[in-house]
Amino acid sequence: MRTIASTLFLLPLLFSALISPSFATKKPYIVYLGSHSRDQNVEVSAVEYDRTRESHYSLLGSFLGSSEKAKDAIFYSYTRHINGFAAILDEAEAAEISKHRDVLSVFLSEQVKLYTTRSWGFLGLEQNGQIQPSWAQARFGEDTIIANIDSGVWPESESFSDEGYGPIPARWRGICQNENDSTFKCNRKLIGARYFSEGFFSMLTPNANRSVFNSPRDVAGHGTHTLSTAGGNFVAGANLFGLGNGTAKGGSPRARVAAYRACQSEGCQMADILAAFDMAIDDGVDVISMSVGGGIIPDYTRGIAIASLHAIKRGIVVVAAAGNDGPNPDTLDNDAPWQITVGASTMDRQFPSYLVLGNNLRIRGESFSDKVLPNNTFFPIVPARSVKAANASDPDADICKDGALDPTLAKGKILVCLRGGGIGRLDKGVTAAMAGAVGLVVADYQGLNEVISDAHVLPALEISYDGAEAVNAYINSTRNPTAYITPPTTELGIKPAPAVARFSGRGPAGVARDILKPDIIAPGVSVIAAYTEAHGPASDGHGFDKRRVPYFAQTGTSMACPHVAGVVGLLKTLHPDWSPAAIKSAIMTTASTQDNTGKPITVLDDQLHPKGTPFAYGAGLIRPSRAMDPGLVYDLTDQDYFTFLCSMGYNQSQFAFLVNASATCPPPIKLYNFNYPAIAVHNFNDSVTVTRTVKNVGSSPATYTVHVRNPAGLSVDVQPKTLAFATIGEQKSFNVTITATKAGAAREYVFGSFTWLDGKHSVRSHIAVKAFCTKCPPY
Repeated sequence: MRTIASTLFLLPLLFSALISPSFATKKPYIVYLGSHSRDQNVEVSAVEYDRTRESHYSLLGSFLGSSEKAKDAIFYSYTRHINGFAAILDEAEAAEISKHRDVLSVFLSEQVKLYTTRSWGFLGLEQNGQIQPSWAQARFGEDTIIANIDSGVWPESESFSDEGYGPIPARWRGICQNENDSTFKCNRKLIGARYFSEGFFSMLTPNANRSVFNSPRDVAGHGTHTLSTAGGNFVAGANLFGLGNGTAKGGSPRARVAAYRACQSEGCQMADILAAFDMAIDDGVDVISMSVGGGIIPDYTRGIAIASLHAIKRGIVVVAAAGNDGPNPDTLDNDAPWQITVGASTMDRQFPSYLVLGNNLRIRGESFSDKVLPNNTFFPIVPARSVKAANASDPDADICKDGALDPTLAKGKILVCLRGGGIGRLDKGVTAAMAGAVGLVVADYQGLNEVISDAHVLPALEISYDGAEAVNAYINSTRNPTAYITPPTTELGIKPAPAVARFSGRGPAGVARDILKPDIIAPGVSVIAAYTEAHGPASDGHGFDKRRVPYFAQTGTSMACPHVAGVVGLLKTLHPDWSPAAIKSAIMTTASTQDNTGKPITVLDDQLHPKGTPFAYGAGLIRPSRAMDPGLVYDLTDQDYFTFLCSMGYNQSQFAFLVNASATCPPPIKLYNFNYPAIAVHNFNDSVTVTRTVKNVGSSPATYTVHVRNPAGLSVDVQPKTLAFATIGEQKSFNVTITATKAGAAREYVFGSFTWLDGKHSVRSHIAVKAFCTKCPPY
């Protein structure tokens, strides 16, 4: 029997998982059926959950005319504790359904506010806290299988709860490899997990303890964070020490996920990564997210590149991080053309904390520290080298190296510690805290503009070079310098955003210079997502940090990569017939190159916000809603990739090794004619003509005209200038002729673009051109 009390109790649970926006005349409604009649304490089979879901289809189908229409309309089916479903309905349909005898209530879901923790709102899938129609249209990536090759997963995280999920897709062939960890459980959300550690153990002594490594359980935190960013559930109230509070979720929150632990806290062995790839392909995944890399390699015949090629041949999209070795050119990782290579950007959120000096100067920094100083109480502030241990060097004390500080001198003081030196920022905080310091300032004296928030074990913040100079000047100007550190806060609407993170790996591509890389950027700074609870945020060898956090903030292209993998999951659900190349094209040609002030995206390099180029941001910031309807795509087949390899200079025997023993190398092409969604010409000399082919994937016939933005010193002519598509799926080719308009043009890389427009879609491709010149400096 349903009661008002039970209904009121369950409504908050509904509100934490529902969505809101407007679809012209149709909107998302919740059809609430109360509690299930079955005993909630009894284990229920997958058949029973499926039967419940079918009953939802049947009920809604009686109003819409068929169960098939109901399946299209329902985007959530609550089958575990809550009984009901969420569906796209118009007002009249909702009113009629509310009269059914089994229906307790029908209501709009627009009351719900979702914020993650923040990145998906920044990327346009939410607006003013409300989920946008395109996200629901793509069914939140429902039943796409996203694999993550990383450090494993913390399965108890709410981000991997299977409440409301139906049976595991029949195509799944994986397992939950938990024979050494009985507490590790997979479910209908986290449908599989495996570990690969033999390569890691090959580097250790024969008697090394394998117990902690022979499990998919994540003891590093990296894998849990990245997997939840790609495909984690909606989890309301996620935050880090109250900061960044909102609803955590992945890009494909209704996807199924699988963890392949091929990395340890100490790093990854390529043998383990390849084994993970091999198994993931066999298990039947749709997307592989890979926030790891093997460094720049001279060819595509080994490592991650070849493993990715095997995945692409089976229709699996591989998304990979661009690496964290920026900002210099040629620092890009994972540059194979069949991968989606992702750089990192900031987003419009920061976590400011202020260092207040005794002269009342306030210096802005950033922090996630949960420890606070007594309100407005000032403490002595000193350089870390002034409290160095007797046997320590000044440089070691400067960077707060473990053992380099004297507790009798450091006690009760705020220490100014230099960034870098091979010591992690959180490790500096542990060293300072163990020495008795009351606070820490991580100061940049390297001229960097990048300030990062960290969850320090004591009151702490990081400040920029300019701030560090001001602190140094103050300390040297007074006999008794003092300071106070304010608690961090959450600040939204930061402008300009995005900017390319300083550390993000930069192009050009290391192997094939006529492929423009990276492909895309996504948020990768202070991203809050699920985390391991095996250790505290400041994981250290001393066990000093006793804190445990279910959600944590991390920074790197590792965090940007799964954002794109999550969007790929949406596209896989919405367009199951699209090839990996079509999905990549949709993502690239719809990206934005402007920040939230309407100006070109800048980069956080050693200079103050210089203008970015496609070697920093690729095609631009990913825009998921636009990628769902790109209009045109640049498609590729396996044969195109084979042609690419042979055009790279591989001989017949090498090619047969890469593909199969009986394969024959196709005739080579100029690599700039590879049908990529961007154009790069590395060996330009006066004039070149490049060929491209596009496919109409819009919902109707269309006519596109081209708009060109010329690179400096060059002229770009596209022929024909109009493409008329009579049918969906039709393909048309065009030529792009690039000509120097002045002597010495393009001795360095110059950039432009061309865009196909039909009044609804905007399909942009970037151009990068550099002349061949024996007297020019190396790039």
